[in-house]
This record gives sequence, structure tokens and C-alpha cells, in this order.
Amino acid sequence: MATDPLLRQGPDSTDLILRRGSPAGPVRIALASAGPALFVPLALVVPTAVVAFLMTLAEARASTVFVVVAVIAGLEYLLGWPVLALSRARDILRVEFAPAGVPASLRLVRTAGPDDRLPVDTLREVRLTHEVVEPYEGDHRPAVSTLVLELALRDGPERIGPLPFGGDPQRLADALEGLLGPAGVVVELRTERSTRSRPVPNSGWTSGGSASAGSAGL
Repeated sequence: MATDPLLRQGPDSTDLILRRGSPAGPVRIALASAGPALFVPLALVVPTAVVAFLMTLAEARASTVFVVVAVIAGLEYLLGWPVLALSRARDILRVEFAPAGVPASLRLVRTAGPDDRLPVDTLREVRLTHEVVEPYEGDHRPAVSTLVLELALRDGPERIGPLPFGGDPQRLADALEGLLGPAGVVVELRTERSTRSRPVPNSGWTSGGSASAGSAGL
């Protein structure tokens, strides 16, 4: 579960908290991924339906089509489950900067557990992208604000998010700059605003309904 990214200073480190929760073992990660993996067959329903359609054209028995579709859906689930589990295991919960005052090292703490500590100079830049989707005129739904965090590490970038964000992005950027600036780490904040797309009325369906009603009256 996501939370507003924030800096929290402890006795040994200053932590950038990105998601709630603590590192979990492989069994807990696998169990937590079992439910979401049920959506994998739903996401792949089109190719499964194509197979069923082709079997129907070939005049296969209904029971045979059902068994084949069930086997395909089961395989999709069994393949999707470990993929989701591995993705969840790599989710970054927080970034630890130690020591708390002037950090000399950092460590990424993932759902599967913490990575090795790295010298802070392996982090070249922190990029924050604050994305705001505002309602169109007449839309009663509130604006949606998210934050994407990119860590430009020497061995490759780490992209986190988009995460729900209701705080002050400038305040977070200033806090990160105050913490990491002495180590030469650049902190960049960019704000992107857009307007939510207005739903397009289905005028074709409306006109078609009117035409049908007129024909029925003749």
C-alpha cells in the first residue's frame, strides 16, 4: 500500500518512506500475489477466446472446448503468479540514507528485503515528477495527484511510482536537497498538469435507438 513519500529521520539513518509495510519473506510475497494473479487470465481473455472460437468452428465438442479453455486459463494463472510475485518482491519500500546527519551511504529496502549498502556518490540525481490530473469543467471528481521518483544510480536508474501524493512536492524536494546536496546529488522537481478527458457521449447509439423506435411505429 502506498503512502505520501516523506523523509523521516531516525537515530541511525534518514529514511525516504515510499510505501507502508515491512520486508516480507518469499512465502508471504507468494501468498499476497495469489489473489491478484487471478486477473491474469482476465487480461488475456482475448487470445483465449480466439482459441475457443477456432475450436468451435472446427466443430469441437463443447466439453472439449471447456476443458481446453480451463487448461489455458490455469496455465496463464500459474505463469502470471510468479511474475507478479517477483515484481512485488522488487517493490521499493524506502530508501535509507546513513548516517542520519550527513549521509555517506544509501540502501534500497525492497519488499523482499534490503539491498546492499552503496556509497552515496553512486546516486547522481533524484528526479521528482509531480503529475496532477485536474477535472474538466462540470466534473465533480477531485483532481488526482501522483508522484514519480527516479533515482539515477551509477549501475542503472530505479523508477518508483506513480504513487498517490497529497503533500507539497516542493517541500519534499527541498528536504531531499538539504539532505543530499552536500554530497553533490542533484534534486530536480518537475510538475506536469493535465485535464481529465471528458467522456464522449455515444451519439451513434442514441440516434440508432430513435431510428428503431420510428421504424416500429410505421
